[in-house]
Amino acid sequence: MILEKNTAKKTAELLLQINAIKLNPKNSFTWASGWKSPIYCDNRIILSFPPIRNYVRENMAKQLEKTFGKPDVIAGVATGAIGIGMLVAEYMGLPFVYVRPEPKKHGRENQVEGFLDKGQNVVVVEDLISTGKSSLNAVTALKAQGANVKGMIAIFSYGFAVAEENFSKENLSVYTLSNYDHLLEQAMDTKYINEEDVAILKTWRTNPADWK
Repeated sequence: MILEKNTAKKTAELLLQINAIKLNPKNSFTWASGWKSPIYCDNRIILSFPPIRNYVRENMAKQLEKTFGKPDVIAGVATGAIGIGMLVAEYMGLPFVYVRPEPKKHGRENQVEGFLDKGQNVVVVEDLISTGKSSLNAVTALKAQGANVKGMIAIFSYGFAVAEENFSKENLSVYTLSNYDHLLEQAMDTKYINEEDVAILKTWRTNPADWK
């Protein structure tokens, strides 16, 4: 669920502006999963552009508090959301932890890095949501540490049905600054893509795993 339409459009505009999101309907990208895709998103690029970084940080922080109330701790999902999660925590004056995909194989074997007390209210920060599996993996790890996970806020979501189903099963409230629909709308408005491109991009999202 997006937080505000104006924010969604502005966020999409900024992500396109710095090439954090690239659209190339006629020459597909290959994701780490092996999926072929006409879109590639790397929101870590945001960290290299201070004005845009500040825009995302402030809007995430304000919308997070408005939606969930002020939590005790902000948790970033490694590795993509560590940077932006820490910025949000700093802006809100809150402690920060981050969650690894799996426990370390040495030392204290932590999966959650940082100080987290049982019963503390936590909001998870993500940079990007695709299927939601890595996000839910982080939530599971936080709950195993005794955290009360209030919900999640992300910069961008592809809006896959499988992600919505996964979050619904876990009864997790997830909000984003922007999403795929608003990205396409913004890209059309600025003539970044044409109607033919939009048709390709919409078709891909219905069945991304088998798209060629």
